[in-house]
Amino acid sequence: MKHENAHRETLGKGRSGKRFNMTRTIFGRRAWTSVYFLGSLIFWGCSGDSRPSSSTGSFKVALLTPGPISDKSWNGGAYEGLMQIRDSLGAQVSHIQTKTPAEFDENFRQYGAKGFDIVFGHGFEFQDAAMRVAPVFPKTVYVVTSGRSVATNVAGVDFSFEEASYLAGMVAGSVTRTGVIGIIGGTELPPVKRSFVAFEQGTRAVNSDVSFIVSYIGNWDDMSAGKEQALAQISRKADIIFQNADAAGLGVFQAVKEARGVHIIGSNANQNSIAPEQTLGSVVIDLPKAFLTIARAARDSSFVSRVFSMGIRSGVVKLVLNPRLEANIPPQVRAAVDSAEKLMIKGSFKGLLQGTSSADSNAR
Repeated sequence: MKHENAHRETLGKGRSGKRFNMTRTIFGRRAWTSVYFLGSLIFWGCSGDSRPSSSTGSFKVALLTPGPISDKSWNGGAYEGLMQIRDSLGAQVSHIQTKTPAEFDENFRQYGAKGFDIVFGHGFEFQDAAMRVAPVFPKTVYVVTSGRSVATNVAGVDFSFEEASYLAGMVAGSVTRTGVIGIIGGTELPPVKRSFVAFEQGTRAVNSDVSFIVSYIGNWDDMSAGKEQALAQISRKADIIFQNADAAGLGVFQAVKEARGVHIIGSNANQNSIAPEQTLGSVVIDLPKAFLTIARAARDSSFVSRVFSMGIRSGVVKLVLNPRLEANIPPQVRAAVDSAEKLMIKGSFKGLLQGTSSADSNAR
């Protein structure tokens, strides 16, 4: 199996990486201690769209994202979910884009002190902070997406992203002409790596004569680095790229659009419209549906923290093919994809195997 880890820079900062710009940092950390009355301005003014909604409802929900909501992917979908909660439940909502792990704790505490009912930490990397802060604010429910940690007032959300990634792999394996497929991630978070494993398995289910080039950008917001990674893979004859890199992934799309005969598969949101002539489909998480489901459950006084499992069976995760390019998929493979999806909905699909991908094998 061919593998190249072209640029691995795992920073220990999770999805946030190291280059995010966050408007609240212009105040400086010292402002919190030296100028007390500015505290609320900093808290509610962390970004241009982070002010609480005008709703006067007593139900208050907050969202921490590790990246910009303009990414048309992971963070943008979460913000849409927050707006869905506001509009459907009449909640007062607030959003903050965080930058570092220290700010995970800081903002979890701020929202707990403000009496928020639910605080979403959007990403696997928020788990530790939620477990540290939650005991101090027992009336606030902390929900960590892509997390599996549970405490009295900490819940996780396990998106079965692997299922739709497997289906996307089947499509990629049937469409590639060079037999070389690229995979690009932001950083090596466990949920991302699991989806890449599933994607490779799906590819090999229909095409055993294929190799992969796997690379990680090292952060989730550097579009230039994303484009560089994609161009490097294309130069190695990759003609399909599966990316899961949030804002940095927009650079991958740009590289694919500029190349000839190269296709891409989007992730987290329906990204088919970003490059409609090159995008085979997107592995989508319906984050608005997931967020609203959890908010309704957490609003109930009988709520018990747990891991919410959401996948194809629940209608939250799905492969959305691009209608413009469906004709590129051989009919027999399309039928196989549909059959596998039906088995996943029934809970009887056996194709997903536990194992290591090319990314895992070179990481040791």
